[in-house]
Amino acid sequence: MDLFKTFVKSERQVRLLEKAAQIAQKVEKRVKIAEETASMPIGNVEDLRAVNYMSLTLPKSYGGEALSLYEFLLMQERLAAGDGATALSVGWHLGVVKELSEDHLWNDAIYQPFAKELAEKQLLVNRLATEPATGSPTRGGIPETKAKCSGNSYLLNGRKTFASMASVLDYYIVTAYIEDQETVGSFLIAKDTPGISIEHTWDTLGMRGTGSDDVILKDVTVAENMLVELHQKGKKPTPKGWLLHIPACYLGIAIAARNDAIEFAKNFQPNSLNTPISEVAHIQQKIGEMDLKLMQARYFMYSIAERWDNNPEERGQLGAELAAVKTVATNSANEVVDLAMRIVGGRGLSKENRFEQYYRDVRAGLHNPPMDDMVISILAKRAVN
Repeated sequence: MDLFKTFVKSERQVRLLEKAAQIAQKVEKRVKIAEETASMPIGNVEDLRAVNYMSLTLPKSYGGEALSLYEFLLMQERLAAGDGATALSVGWHLGVVKELSEDHLWNDAIYQPFAKELAEKQLLVNRLATEPATGSPTRGGIPETKAKCSGNSYLLNGRKTFASMASVLDYYIVTAYIEDQETVGSFLIAKDTPGISIEHTWDTLGMRGTGSDDVILKDVTVAENMLVELHQKGKKPTPKGWLLHIPACYLGIAIAARNDAIEFAKNFQPNSLNTPISEVAHIQQKIGEMDLKLMQARYFMYSIAERWDNNPEERGQLGAELAAVKTVATNSANEVVDLAMRIVGGRGLSKENRFEQYYRDVRAGLHNPPMDDMVISILAKRAVN
């Protein structure tokens, strides 16, 4: 049974899923390179560009496909089965692009030429918000990166961590503390701007292929009009549906582990048995548990995505549901991969198979925002208020 087709509802979605599957097959071949170098292989970027993947979430008027949230998740989940690091990385890009077009965060004079250039050249962009001292921006820390007004420009200094795809990005959206306005803002900065350097610090257990190195800004001069976002003090953050690309990615990894484990079980027959281990009761128990966990998490995720797409007026009230999907999905994905490892046994620890990589990569989901403790707190506060 092809789990990836479970939630496909139209011919358009069939085509989109097939596109993601084709790319997944290509990037999977470079997993070893990504693991060894702890960076995003340039070949993966080229494969994505070749099929205009970078502009999928742009409006059609700018040359995009105007993916719905539901369609976005379908593609990202499938891509992650080939390589979770590639899916998570490009998911940040596509999510940011979707947010910019739907929430109209930038002045049209900046957004329109940016969107057209992105579609024409298939450029990559990501937000750089995390810092050594502040940790995840979802925790509310004030950036140590400072922007000082200097005539008609700003001078930026700081260090950003966890900058996914740092070495292959074309644009950075950098958060900084705006000294003259005493608030936080975001600047659009081209990668080749003088004063920007990348320090290869990414050496992690999992998701090595995201290449999430540090980006250092030293006396970087940015034009005043490139201050594209200014955070309003006291304004409550609005729910971000596109962040569901995170649980979609980790569920994709879990499905890949599930598929590989079932294939192994159907073909492995120790000399102590007369049948493959897929016929053994405790193995079937684990397979059933994997599918139950995936079913629960995926139906939850896709139902919330569908609600987001079909009821725009309700989006402001879906913050708790979006957060809950992430927690349920990433924890379920970890449990599924653990079950797959138990089915395969000691062979799952070998670098000759992908199980140990699935195991390492899926753990990273527990550390992507929002964190479990924050989600539980959100649900508790909503219940008692």
